[in-house]
Amino acid sequence: MHSKSCLHTRKEGLRVIEERCAVIKTDVPGKKSRALLKKREKYVAFGVGCNIDIFIEEAKGALIKDMDGNVFIDFAAGIGVQNIGHCNDEVVNAINKQLDKYIHPCFHVIMYEPYIALAEKLAELTKGTFKRKVMFANSGAEAVENAIKIARRYTNKPGIISLECAFHGRTYMAMTITSKVKPYKFGFGPFSTDTYKIPTAYCYRCPLGCEYPHCGIACVEKLRSLLKSEMIPEMIGALIVEPVQGEGGFIVQPPEYLKALESICRENDIVLIVDEIQSGFARTGKMFAYQHFELEPDIITMAKSIAAGIPLSAVVGKAEIMDAPSPGQIGGTYGGSPLGCVAGLKVIEVIQKEDLIEKANNLGRIIKNRLLEMKEKYDCIGDVRGLGAMLGVEFVKDRKTKEPYAELVKDVINYAYKRGVIFLSAGIFNNVIRFLPPLVMTEEQANYGMDVLEEALEAYNLR
Repeated sequence: MHSKSCLHTRKEGLRVIEERCAVIKTDVPGKKSRALLKKREKYVAFGVGCNIDIFIEEAKGALIKDMDGNVFIDFAAGIGVQNIGHCNDEVVNAINKQLDKYIHPCFHVIMYEPYIALAEKLAELTKGTFKRKVMFANSGAEAVENAIKIARRYTNKPGIISLECAFHGRTYMAMTITSKVKPYKFGFGPFSTDTYKIPTAYCYRCPLGCEYPHCGIACVEKLRSLLKSEMIPEMIGALIVEPVQGEGGFIVQPPEYLKALESICRENDIVLIVDEIQSGFARTGKMFAYQHFELEPDIITMAKSIAAGIPLSAVVGKAEIMDAPSPGQIGGTYGGSPLGCVAGLKVIEVIQKEDLIEKANNLGRIIKNRLLEMKEKYDCIGDVRGLGAMLGVEFVKDRKTKEPYAELVKDVINYAYKRGVIFLSAGIFNNVIRFLPPLVMTEEQANYGMDVLEEALEAYNLR
């Protein structure tokens, strides 16, 4: 299966690789992937999960080639890591130049300019009515852990509020405030203390049985009530929220809900942490998702697409909050590595130079329009939602009962990857397919992926 209109050619020295939208040459997985699967089973811990049974040989833009020569269109982007596309030439060149200078002196031992330059750039990108400062770590979970440490140090209050359907990582505090028990929390207790859950504004499945927008944002009133009964403001140091919940099912929080949470935090001296780990860096059609809602977070956590795949995360916050910890209380050996910082600077430059924010909006419109067309044809689609090029489609067995259809999602993903398209699932019921395409994906590639999705649904319809 292929599309000539999506031809991509890359030159590497004397080698020329021609890649099309999707070219499946072998069984999937192919012979080389199957051989490595056997070694994986022998040597890699069982708990390290993976969605599809192929091994990558190379990647460029929105395309991935496996070791057997099969080419796939990538709607996962490393779970939102490759917003500017796989192996962007400018990022690769920046990393190579840095490799010739120094790799890792450790910022806590000898400082280096890229750390300062990227901190300055992120402070500028998130500027509001107050000055911001930055620290770097390695992963999204580490950013969350440090944001909570900083908030507790600043407020001297231990309590942390998070939302139902949230995902913040797999380290202990991040796992504690994550909502989904299986697979993320099951068997790992006891969890961190002084944490509290509040209802998320999952309007398609309102936990309070209300209907937006005629609900008066009842889920916020639930929080106000909890602050008078189950907890008091003097206990709560921070509230953390994803403007668009990622792993939870690409749930877009209503503007009124987020603004009300911000107001409650301001009224009660609670630090507002906005988790932009999956939604940041042009993904939603703004540089950061919170900018859609006119919020001014106290702290923002960033990772994933910040450095195009080089491990890096950031905590960006109000200067007086970020300065609460004493020297040595935050940081880490590899935090803000030189390779990550030069990659991060180049990522921001590419986003701005290539206008990837607008491309995210255009790509999102193409995909969303196709999904809405499918919703009209297939009753198994219950909801289509998202911002920019961060979109989700929720599958149900019945639109009235909204019974989740996780089995369909699993089979559709399997059908698609055997035809050269990589999709990911999400949602607390595992019944959402999420779309995180590289923002450089072409219209032809996007439509090819949507064609395969529709083929899968049509095949189910004919059963």
